[in-house]
Amino acid sequence: MGFAGLAAAIAAPAIALAQPADLFFERTVMTAADSRCGLFTPEVSSALAAGAAQARGAALRAGSDPRSLQVVERNARARAAQIDCASPLVASQAARIRMAFAGYQRVTRMVYPGDLTEWRADRGVGRSARWRLSQSADFGSNRMIFGLAGRQDVQSALVAVAGFSDKATPYSARLVMRDTQRTLGPYLLGGRQPLSRKLPPASATRAWFAEARGGAEAELLPKGYGGGWAFRFPNTAVQALSELDPREAVAVEFLFAGGRTRTAYVEVGDFAAGRAFLQLASR
Repeated sequence: MGFAGLAAAIAAPAIALAQPADLFFERTVMTAADSRCGLFTPEVSSALAAGAAQARGAALRAGSDPRSLQVVERNARARAAQIDCASPLVASQAARIRMAFAGYQRVTRMVYPGDLTEWRADRGVGRSARWRLSQSADFGSNRMIFGLAGRQDVQSALVAVAGFSDKATPYSARLVMRDTQRTLGPYLLGGRQPLSRKLPPASATRAWFAEARGGAEAELLPKGYGGGWAFRFPNTAVQALSELDPREAVAVEFLFAGGRTRTAYVEVGDFAAGRAFLQLASR
């Protein structure tokens, strides 16, 4: 049934136990079986979702075609629809995954490598502001940290914090990404391209303006910066970012008086997997 190795896979951040597409199939089978049979608690279900998202991202970066992964997902869900929820095999594999989860739930930090950069996830506790899921980017002589930030017991927000070497003050910021409603897929040229080449033409993008601006809290500043600006984007942008191809990039444009713009780029990577990892801590 393709369940072999699932218990180890859920607990391991690295996808090295099988081919990524195989792991995506296995994790999707168990996720669908859980939805049908009620095998796991919400915490374990969230962990499986994170694992499936990570496996899908790894498969895409390894060269799998998105359409072929859609077929893999359909086959996995069809397989799960055929299982006997009361079978000893399903009960055994579910028990192994629950046991593996006991170790997984103690993990508070994860690193999700991408093609050119990485996401860092932190679901630790603490009352001070912290980055929950972040990626750093240098642009010119400036530096930005982008991702989900917040305090304990407060929903994290999508934030860009930037420090400017010349102490410049942007009046706003804009997050630009591919519009999935107007395109059939990502615009990728192939090979190891810079992030700036992984966005579609302007006519195929959508943008969110920051809904708030303020001085950045010290805990969120890029290393070496004594001050900077924080921009908060709408919650709708979080879901839109989660739905992009992990090989894509998005742009954060900082807007200055006189029509000047400075742009930083972020790799989509395993943002969706990191977000699922964080959601486990809120349950």
